[in-house]
Amino acid sequence: MESKLDDKDLAILAVVQKNSKLGAREIARMVHSPITTVFAKIKRMEKLGIIKEYRAILDPQKLHTPTTAFILASVTYRMKDDQVLISQREIAKEIAGFPEVQEVHIIAGDWDLLIKLKAENVDTIGKFIIDRLRLVKGIEKTLTCMVFETCKETTEIPINTWRKTDMSHEQITKKRALETRSEHQLTI
Repeated sequence: MESKLDDKDLAILAVVQKNSKLGAREIARMVHSPITTVFAKIKRMEKLGIIKEYRAILDPQKLHTPTTAFILASVTYRMKDDQVLISQREIAKEIAGFPEVQEVHIIAGDWDLLIKLKAENVDTIGKFIIDRLRLVKGIEKTLTCMVFETCKETTEIPINTWRKTDMSHEQITKKRALETRSEHQLTI
């Protein structure tokens, strides 16, 4: 099945990711399309896996898990006196199985994993790291970054609803500069 997205698909995705509770009728009104078209497009994007699932976003404060930490973890790929290699992916999967863990990323640089955790307080995070995370076979060391304040936290992906153009970046920049000059001259 073809996965090319048109402007209406992108407009629908922009609406759905902001509020997945909206029905096809409301989305159709917002994107100026017939309900049947919107419904068919949503079903197609679900089938293609573009829309993976629908979820509620919960308030961690009200659920007594207001404390966030990002943990950098270093992996040892071979345990001492053990010739068996340890898979970084397997370690990441094991860590992802802990309910407190929201995200696990395999990363580049001095550290191997980035883990996002939400818990009741700093003590709970400390106990998780000492009693669970550091006991995972292959975890060599960790560095914990506590979050003081969250300025932005989202699952939204920026959706570019502009049509693709055959113009180069340089041509677009020149065109915008000319438009800006024209607008400026009109205001003088």
